[in-house]
Amino acid sequence: MKDIHVVVIFTLSLVLLPKAISGLNEGQMHVGFYREKCPHAEFLVSHYVAKAFIRDRGIAAGLIRLLFHDCFVKGCDASILLDSTFSGEPVEKDSVFNGKSLRGFEVIDKIKTKLEILCPETVSCADLLVFAAREAVFLSGLPYYAVHGGRRDSRTSRSADVNGNLPMPTMPMEEIIRIFASKGLTVEDLVVLSGAHSIGRAHCMMFEYRLNETSRNDPYSPSMEPTYAAHLKRRCNQMNLSTKIGKRNAIVRFDPSTADRLDNVYYVNLLKGRGLLQSDQALVFDPHTERLVKEMAFDSVTWSRKFVNSMTRLGHINVLTGYQVRLGNFKGQTL
Repeated sequence: MKDIHVVVIFTLSLVLLPKAISGLNEGQMHVGFYREKCPHAEFLVSHYVAKAFIRDRGIAAGLIRLLFHDCFVKGCDASILLDSTFSGEPVEKDSVFNGKSLRGFEVIDKIKTKLEILCPETVSCADLLVFAAREAVFLSGLPYYAVHGGRRDSRTSRSADVNGNLPMPTMPMEEIIRIFASKGLTVEDLVVLSGAHSIGRAHCMMFEYRLNETSRNDPYSPSMEPTYAAHLKRRCNQMNLSTKIGKRNAIVRFDPSTADRLDNVYYVNLLKGRGLLQSDQALVFDPHTERLVKEMAFDSVTWSRKFVNSMTRLGHINVLTGYQVRLGNFKGQTL
């Protein structure tokens, strides 16, 4: 599969044959971008994401996170998918800040392989990531929404670019807000998109340091509700002992009550002191985000609408369109 991945991505993003760019230069981004050149593209994405979701519902969180990690580094340009580049530098997916926790590559590989058979060198991988995330959101219980197509793929991917561009769980909220603002996203986008943690899983090593700090009310290192902390400690210890996989691989769900459904229970849990990551729980204490958390907790309809809108804005971060190209660490490449 990795060989297929390299061939497919490089065919679209690096070779730059005239046919490869023809479908991406006729007008700017818009809904139905592939209606003429590849009319079944979005249906095919929908079909294969649904098949993957039936096998493993956790793939929805993986696909949403994959888009987030792509867009927040240099923009929504599919650079997260590249296995290697002409320069030989380490690529984004190998960054220590991405670790080995990103999921969904195999789903994107399969869809891209099918699209290359159906419509060779037409649909960009950047658009594919956005389409797949939209399907993941829908399958997880939120309304279906239209997304623009017309993004170009980057020809560069550097592990070094990840540092400082992704919010980390231990960062102060001020720093996370700054990172979101640098991408053109608001504090409300930050709070709303954090609701993606109503699905998915986290490694125990990401929060175990918090399990013994249940009496502090520090906005920079907020405490966890004692009963929930005790439950998580037992759960992580049981996984460590029963599977012998160790803390690095032991995982728990963000929300055990509605684990596979995107909903505002995430915010209800935050108000109870049951945020899994430090950056989740800190949303309740920061004066910029506290009011928004309460609003989202008490209005599920508003949150779902705002989540879809924020996902749409996420998919428009620093996109390449038309003849734009991001050369970066590629040498001697011109259009």
